[in-house]
Amino acid sequence: MLGNICNKWVLVAGCLLAGSTAATAESGATQKAVKARGVLNCGVSTGVQTGMSTLDGAAKWTGFEVDFCRAVAAGVLGDPQKVKFVPLEIKTAFTTLQSGGIDLLARTATHTFIRDIELNVEWAGVYLYDSQGFLAKKSLGVKSAKELDGASICVSGGSNYELNLADYFRKNGLKFTPVTANTREQNEKNLEAGRCDVYANVLSALAGAVSKLGSPNDWVVLPELISMEPIGPVVRKDDSRFRDIVAWTLNALIAAEELGITQANVDEMKKSSTSPEVQRLLGVTGDFGVKLGIDNDWAFNTIKAVGNYGEMFARNVGDKSPIKLERGLNNLWNNKGLMSAPLIR
Repeated sequence: MLGNICNKWVLVAGCLLAGSTAATAESGATQKAVKARGVLNCGVSTGVQTGMSTLDGAAKWTGFEVDFCRAVAAGVLGDPQKVKFVPLEIKTAFTTLQSGGIDLLARTATHTFIRDIELNVEWAGVYLYDSQGFLAKKSLGVKSAKELDGASICVSGGSNYELNLADYFRKNGLKFTPVTANTREQNEKNLEAGRCDVYANVLSALAGAVSKLGSPNDWVVLPELISMEPIGPVVRKDDSRFRDIVAWTLNALIAAEELGITQANVDEMKKSSTSPEVQRLLGVTGDFGVKLGIDNDWAFNTIKAVGNYGEMFARNVGDKSPIKLERGLNNLWNNKGLMSAPLIR
């Protein structure tokens, strides 16, 4: 009797162990595919989003999303140039990720309940805390979004922003006419051509639009912010190991800023810093990269490629960019912001 019970427990344990092994193998599938391919397939916005992803005439990609793709490639492959950028509209972004057409979705995508639960995708953190607002021409004489009753409003069709817009107007008993487009570029063209009175999008997009309009001083961002938009990199939910790699890439960029590590001084910091935190982050001590299935130099390579989080923000959307977006909530936690990273220990 006792022997039969023991045999049953052995079978159960064996099945559980086998299931655990299979799950672990599957959870590393993306990372293995990237290494075998030698390139990271990374989804970005369509190449015309100033500050986020821009493809110039020389076929050079720049922007915040682009830098994050390069940061992950540097960590996984040791080379930030080993990226294939896949431009995607929001309508096809998640299905492309689900189907394996990309390894990582780095384009602006707000974390929402339905996307998280129903699409089999997972956010690997927040790299930008944004807020949705309204851009209007000063000549309209509008000082508040609550004066927009009956207005025509440009917005990206099928986006989270279109839903937020409908909620806001319904809640405030106002009416509006949506003028939808598939891309930010078309929204900006519609606004400039007078096809709509106001443009609704996140502040980073509105600031990018103003930087491209013919007379930037003719436009005003209205004071109302109608939603918080936590935006970050997205991976498939069935690969927890790759999610860890992407999440800790973002954490490394944030931690580097907090520790004073920059693109310019990362070599010296690795060579001479006596800080245990710096040594762990840069792979001098510990096997933190090995635990992720990549080199212990992963964070060093990442910072060497794109700098720390603050540098990436300033260069692409902040005070060193044409957009001049205020950092606000995207400051570090010790500077009245929300950006923080778990300890590497």
